Amino acid sequence: MHQLTLWGIAPLFAAVGYAAGLDVPSLQVPSCPGKGTIQYSKSVPDQAEFPLTQVDLCYDASAIEIVFTALEETNFYYNESQGINDPIWQYEVMEAFIHPGTNDPQTYLEFEVSPNNVTFQAFIYNPSRVRASGSPFDTFYITEPLVDGLTAETVLDRDNQKWTSTARIPLGLFNVDEGQAQGTEWRMNFFRTIVDPATFPDQGLGAWSPTNQSNFHMTPFFGSVSFV
Repeated sequence: MHQLTLWGIAPLFAAVGYAAGLDVPSLQVPSCPGKGTIQYSKSVPDQAEFPLTQVDLCYDASAIEIVFTALEETNFYYNESQGINDPIWQYEVMEAFIHPGTNDPQTYLEFEVSPNNVTFQAFIYNPSRVRASGSPFDTFYITEPLVDGLTAETVLDRDNQKWTSTARIPLGLFNVDEGQAQGTEWRMNFFRTIVDPATFPDQGLGAWSPTNQSNFHMTPFFGSVSFV
C-alpha cells in the first residue's frame, strides 16, 4: 500500500491487459528443511542496481517458513516508535505478498518485517488488481499475529552489512489444512525497500518479479510458486 502514497495512484488499467502475455518468474518450494531460493538485485521500476536480496522458502505441516536476507545493507533504518501494523513501510522493510491459487488475485496477504523485528500483516482487497484510481482498496489487519502463530525473528549483522528475518506464516490463514500443503499452487511476490535519514521519505524499491510502476500492489506480476 505504501508505494502509492509516495509515488502517486496507479492509473486505471484492466487487469487482463497486464496478464496477457506477462512473463513472471516461478519457484518450486520443498518441505522443510529443504529450501527454495530466489535472489533479486534490480530496482523497481527502472531496473537499476539494487542491493542484493535473498528469500528462502519452505513449508511444513502447519506453516510457510520464509527467511528474508537483506544484503549490502548500509542504513538499517527504522522508526523505534512504531509497533505492530504501524506504517513500517515508510522505512526499510522486506515484504511478502501471498495468495493461494494460480489466478491474479483480488485478495492476498501482505506481510512486512523491519530491521527491528516489527511486523505488518494484513489481507488486502484490491479488486482492480493494480490499485487503480477510483477502485476499492481495503486493508483487513491481523491484530494478534503471535496468538495466531505468525512470528518473526530478526538478526542484524552490521559488520557484514546484512539483516536476516525468519518468519512463520500459518497455512490456516489460507484455509490450507494441517499437512495438506504439498501439491498446492500459489501466487507470490517479494519486495524490499531501502532508505536512509538523508533521503527519507524517498525510497529505493526492489522486487523478485518487478512491476512496471513504483507500486507493489499489481497482482498480475506475482510469480508462480509450487509446493512440491
